[in-house]
Amino acid sequence: MFELKTVLATSAGAFFAFLYFSRRKRHVVKESPPHPSWKAGENQPIPYPGRHVTLLPSELKSCYPLIISAYVPRPIALVSSKSAAGHVNVAPYSYTGAISHDPPAIVVSCCRKAGDVMKDTLANILDTKEFVVNIMSEWYAESANHTCGNFPPEVNEMDVAGLTPLPSKIISPPRVAESALNFECRLIHQYDMKNAQGKVTTTVVIGEIVAFHVHEGVLEMNGAGEGKPTVNFDALKPLSRLGGCTYGRTTAVFDLPRLDRA
Repeated sequence: MFELKTVLATSAGAFFAFLYFSRRKRHVVKESPPHPSWKAGENQPIPYPGRHVTLLPSELKSCYPLIISAYVPRPIALVSSKSAAGHVNVAPYSYTGAISHDPPAIVVSCCRKAGDVMKDTLANILDTKEFVVNIMSEWYAESANHTCGNFPPEVNEMDVAGLTPLPSKIISPPRVAESALNFECRLIHQYDMKNAQGKVTTTVVIGEIVAFHVHEGVLEMNGAGEGKPTVNFDALKPLSRLGGCTYGRTTAVFDLPRLDRA
């Protein structure tokens, strides 16, 4: 009986160790820098023949295809919000980014829809001053992408996309359970952007992060003693946005030291 218990305990330990290290297994390739023999002062030219072509926004029919294919890759903020009437909305935004760590803050740019119609996400944020930024990862790409449909304000995109709401700790809008990273945000700044005709086409909102939610599967507590937890990039499998309907994976990375740091 003792031997059987020992075998079972050993097997169970091996099984859980396998699960742990499988979860932590790198899914990206760690490479050397593109030019490891480069020395300071050496020129690194564009590898294509030809010259730059100057394109003026005032002469283009639309800047949209150019800017979304040129300014890449962009992180994706899957924003969940709630209207004053209690309707939940979820939609992905790639005009977004982290802009500060003290205070921690995220910016999201909300363009107007056709006919100068404000998107539900923006209307909710301006009404309630609250929203959640959920990070998109590979394992739920299809359901997150489905939320970008043109749904009526009263339709909960979480329901139609198969996403699961989780209650936030400080603010009212729910988090997305399928996301390993949720940032509860309170609106601290907003700015309307106007085009050449003086028409408001975009509203930029800045949210201060009032709560982080990091799933244990991606959380690194190496610096926990100093209050400096980090996120395991390989486990997170974040998606980025490229041009058109194209998403990007990060399948290879490399490190380059900064001159101002050891």
